[in-house]
Amino acid sequence: MGRLRTILSKPVLWAAAKFSSRPNRERIFEALTKLSASIVEDPGKKGLVIPFEQQAGKFIIFSDQHKGKRNGADDFKEAEQNYLTALGYYSSNDFCFINLGDSEELWENNIWQVKNKNRATFDAEKKFLTNNQYVKIFGNHDLYWDTSLWAYWHLKNMYGEKVKVYEGVILKSLVVSRESRVNTPDSRLTTHDSELTIFLTHGHQGDAQSDGNWFSKFFVAYIWAPLQSLLRINPNTPANNAEIKTLHNHIMYEWSAAQKNLLLITGHTHQPVFASLTHLERLYKQLLIAQQEKDEAAIKAVKDEIIKRERQFTAVSLDYMNMKPSYFNTGCCCYSDGDITGIEISTGCMRLIKWSLVKGKPTRIELEQIGLEELVRHL
Repeated sequence: MGRLRTILSKPVLWAAAKFSSRPNRERIFEALTKLSASIVEDPGKKGLVIPFEQQAGKFIIFSDQHKGKRNGADDFKEAEQNYLTALGYYSSNDFCFINLGDSEELWENNIWQVKNKNRATFDAEKKFLTNNQYVKIFGNHDLYWDTSLWAYWHLKNMYGEKVKVYEGVILKSLVVSRESRVNTPDSRLTTHDSELTIFLTHGHQGDAQSDGNWFSKFFVAYIWAPLQSLLRINPNTPANNAEIKTLHNHIMYEWSAAQKNLLLITGHTHQPVFASLTHLERLYKQLLIAQQEKDEAAIKAVKDEIIKRERQFTAVSLDYMNMKPSYFNTGCCCYSDGDITGIEISTGCMRLIKWSLVKGKPTRIELEQIGLEELVRHL
């Protein structure tokens, strides 16, 4: 095996450099535009269009579980308890679950290994499917669902019924915003209706290694990924490269900001983004506000948090105070400490949430919240 690695490493490293997945703005813009238009023009082929009412619609979006075979390389193993508890909570509260890709780690494992070691999670996901509340999206690490002739059989075996896997989904809602009418004796309210489009996809679109025609996807899923695993070559992807992660999120933001009345939600980078701001950018914004208000206690608390978080980020947007709140990222369900993050849509709000063990018990923690009305006003 050692000799085989020596022989194959050089050509594979050459290919890794040549076909690097470093984000390309033009390619990503083209891929996102093409996919969103395809879903709208032909719903049900590459994705669904789901209408929902502003106050009544309830969705939970998780991505990047990377379920493996329960060995030392299984990133999901530590997060399983939080994930199962979270799914139980959302199922019992009648949420629709959008599983946003890279749910199964099929670059490092075969489908049989993943199926056999993750029956509890598939059973938990099946409850949403039984209630017609499950949407499954493929990502770059589970391209198998898009390329394999056996995908249909495996999915039916896992879930007990037919499951179609899509590349994206679009949620549509008529958002009613109310604004006070100024300079009128009765201070009546004016109402404005705006159609809000929420476009969800894994986020690997435009990735040279993972997005393209059927042959390129087949090559990555069945030849390229197994070679990387065999040779223990760390792929240069957003999930494990901080610089690329930041660049990728920024390009996703740029595309979303150029659209009208549209929010983009992705996964892929494993880095939560809420209303176009990373956690560090939000802290810097809070610091400026605290300094303007001369709130010394808040200034100290935020500065302490910034010191702890700065090492997780390679850059801060120069325009973070004025960014359009059009881009969101779920984070992932495979953090090393067992935490999982996701995005909720319910009661007319978007929320970034975390499930974490608190005194040994999986606990839902709300990190950020913004109303759909407020989002529409700033789009």
